[in-house]
Amino acid sequence: MIKSLEFGRDDSWEGVVIDKSRGMLDGSNMYHFVEVRLADDEPVKVRIDRRLWKSIAVGDRVVKRPGADPAKG
Repeated sequence: MIKSLEFGRDDSWEGVVIDKSRGMLDGSNMYHFVEVRLADDEPVKVRIDRRLWKSIAVGDRVVKRPGADPAKG
């Protein structure tokens, strides 16, 4: 089962992208998501910005450091 998480600004994690998706959840704004397999082998779905979403592909590593936005790693 995949958890959908809203990580805080001070959280940190890293993992490998296993899926990408996007959708208009509220009917007017496009939201971009990636499903990431974390180091503990747990898949999570996280929201990311459009620029990062367009620059990554399945199999890429994504890193989130405390105080920073997720980035391609």
